[in-house]
Amino acid sequence: MDKHARIYVAGHRGMVGSAIVRLLHQQGFSNVVVKTRQELDLRNQQSVIDFFEQTRPEYVFVAAAKVGGIHANNTYRAEFIYDNLMIATNLIHQSYVYGVKKLLFLGSSCIYPKLAPQPLKESYLLTGLLEPTNEPYAVAKIAGIKLCENYRLQYGCNFISAMPCNLYGPNDNYHPENSHVIPALLRKFHEAKQNQLPQVTIWGSGDALREFLHVDDLAAACLYLMKHYNDLAFVNVGSGEEISIRELALMIKEITGYKGELLFDTSYPDGTPRKFLDSSVIRAMGWMPIYSLRTGITQVYRQTFVS
Repeated sequence: MDKHARIYVAGHRGMVGSAIVRLLHQQGFSNVVVKTRQELDLRNQQSVIDFFEQTRPEYVFVAAAKVGGIHANNTYRAEFIYDNLMIATNLIHQSYVYGVKKLLFLGSSCIYPKLAPQPLKESYLLTGLLEPTNEPYAVAKIAGIKLCENYRLQYGCNFISAMPCNLYGPNDNYHPENSHVIPALLRKFHEAKQNQLPQVTIWGSGDALREFLHVDDLAAACLYLMKHYNDLAFVNVGSGEEISIRELALMIKEITGYKGELLFDTSYPDGTPRKFLDSSVIRAMGWMPIYSLRTGITQVYRQTFVS
């Protein structure tokens, strides 16, 4: 990738997109193209066509998506499948039409069957039923993977996909209903500490196991793949560090300095019992994460709530 190449990062205001943009600038890429949601509606085919006609990007990172936690995924099911299908279809197709040299599509570990063997290998895709609470989002992400694969097979496009585990980091979403688990817990514990609340309620049993990756580590993996990976198969990107939601809550309680009690509300779903990626493919290529979970969460908490 030439330092002056036109690189379009879709979703640059989101956690992942903003991390990719930061890294590109840090590494001296001088022609990074971004558009806000108000400037470019990625769900609108004609708007995307006009953008590609005017901009002619050479490289595309598809980090734009409608995202949220279990509650949001389960509540706004039609929006999650429609918005994400349209974003993937429009960007991937126009990248083909306008001769983009390389595209990286970002998916999610929720693409795997709910009860797939662990750790999750790339070959487990479409071998079983999805987790019902986030099935619409997962289906849209699977469609994006298959678009990349089949545009490569039919047209020879160098379109690749990466599947990260659960993410956290700077520029995360801290909405009380629509956020993922780490920002949701950071906000809950911080506000409980500020308001001296005697207890904090955690959704679910706390038994579900999850893997979390700092978004800056993901950005580094994305740029690494964009530079070095050119194969058909999508690639898992995980931290290799697994933790239960209960252990995570206790860690965040300690990091925030909250002294009250924890209650686990089992009327809320746990989601998939366990999601742990086999990231051996990208690790064999030479990429490794930098952040440990405790270090990363501590840094995010201080940047977001303390400084």
